[in-house]
Amino acid sequence: MFVQFSGINGVLYYTPQILEEAGVEVLLADIGIGSASASFLISAFTTFLMLPCIALAMKLMDVSGRRQLLLTTIPVLIVSLIILVIGSLVDFGNVAHAAISTTCVVVYFCCFVMGYGPIPNILCSEIFPTRVRGLCIAICALVFWIGDIIITYSLPVMLSSLGLGGVFAIYAVVCFISWIFVFLKVPETKGMPLEVISEFFSVGARQAATAKNE
Repeated sequence: MFVQFSGINGVLYYTPQILEEAGVEVLLADIGIGSASASFLISAFTTFLMLPCIALAMKLMDVSGRRQLLLTTIPVLIVSLIILVIGSLVDFGNVAHAAISTTCVVVYFCCFVMGYGPIPNILCSEIFPTRVRGLCIAICALVFWIGDIIITYSLPVMLSSLGLGGVFAIYAVVCFISWIFVFLKVPETKGMPLEVISEFFSVGARQAATAKNE
């Protein structure tokens, strides 16, 4: 649920509208590209940049580890969102505002696909015991898509009521809470066989149950 409430699918689905609201047309006005066309062009360019970031994540998650990659990329998401909030509140000029907004959206997407995009799915396939893994992954997928529906249909309403800055502020708060959750609760599973991971969690569950009974 944290993955969805960080706003990724809402921002992804509405990137052209968000960039258009940020005034991105001023960046490409000199070559005669209009507002809508500029938004779609930069959105397509952003999607293209996500591909090498995914490839880099595939390498890093087995080198630096799942937990470390999450703890590193989530703060970048938070900073990008905070800068977007500041840019919506402070008048930097049309060109500077459009450039800042575009850069932050690109950084947000690229860092997301390096950490929060693939790693939660990997962790969900690793941490559950074999006997209930299929059921638990199905529950995770259900929660994931419920969150997707909530974010997708709430974003237009939030944009009209809170504005771009308010929406990004909410997403930044969620990302901060999710970083705390990862720091406190998410273990490192890099290089650990599935059987070892299952035993690791079962031992923790037994210790928690013993402490509760005492």
